[in-house]
Amino acid sequence: MPGKHVLGWDIGGAHLKVAAVNSSGKVVRILCVPCPLWQGLDCLDRALSAALKQMPTAALHAVTMTGELSDFFRNRAHGVKSIIARFVRQVPASVTVIYAAAPGFLTTRQAVRKSALVASANWRASAELVAGLVPDGLFVDIGSTTTDVVPFRAGQLRNRGLNDAERLARNELVYTGVVRTPIMALTQQIRFNGQWIGTMAEYFATTSDVYRLTGELPKGADLLSTADNGGKSVRDSARRLARMIGRDVESAPLSRWRRCARDLADLHSGQIRKACESLCSAANLPAGAPIIGAGTGRFLVKKLAKQLRRPYRDFHSLVNVSSRAAGRTSDCAPAVAVALLAHGIRSQ
Repeated sequence: MPGKHVLGWDIGGAHLKVAAVNSSGKVVRILCVPCPLWQGLDCLDRALSAALKQMPTAALHAVTMTGELSDFFRNRAHGVKSIIARFVRQVPASVTVIYAAAPGFLTTRQAVRKSALVASANWRASAELVAGLVPDGLFVDIGSTTTDVVPFRAGQLRNRGLNDAERLARNELVYTGVVRTPIMALTQQIRFNGQWIGTMAEYFATTSDVYRLTGELPKGADLLSTADNGGKSVRDSARRLARMIGRDVESAPLSRWRRCARDLADLHSGQIRKACESLCSAANLPAGAPIIGAGTGRFLVKKLAKQLRRPYRDFHSLVNVSSRAAGRTSDCAPAVAVALLAHGIRSQ
């Protein structure tokens, strides 16, 4: 396909991610834009339009999604059908394929009929690509909202769950991320100033506040509004965190709020570590099998790999990618994965 590109799209409930792969199979451009689908499909229209203007002309568009989970839709089938319908308003169906896990890519019409295979399959695209490049390992993608944990052996995925419900039951989907997860979902008690205090069951603060206070939140990771629609300074995050335990930020120095955030970060990473340990054991991964990190929260994956005494590799280190797109490639692994998988099929 001289001079042609494949665009890979990951349509989530909060963000739209797109990756461009050139005719040589090299990732050359990545884009992530806010797309709060719970506010309606007009958000998807605007995000698609903005993204298409910034990406190269493509011979093929490969789509995966999790946005069908949005409570804007009455069920997953309705979500899949609606998202595809909006997508082909701006991109011809004749050059669009939809990722459907084990069956591979489907036409848009086939995808609507087999929506259960399409819904929330983006994790499998990433894991499938990685398993074809590294024989044994654990793929961990920590995003803004969720964490995917997928073991693989001898190039084959060893997941037991196929859908969200099954994956949640088996620790392969941990519904927590580094930006949008409410603090009240992490714990019922927060340690502050040597005392355990009950956590308010209110949407006052999120994990983005925690990692902003620890200094670990990557630049550009937090694209949506905060819990209080307020600012995104360190002190703003401390103010929101203080509310979780019935305090005002002025009641203690900033250093104490940072310490509180570090304790919450340890609790958060511990939840993900338990899932990783469980799945490494279940898959009987060799001691030297690496952990492959992806997502904006991969800074946590790197820490977990060290704690579990396993080698660590970034997702982007496994693929052919331009230097300026490297970091974003790991941030947007499913979009990259469907683009590369579709490029491979088209090139055969």
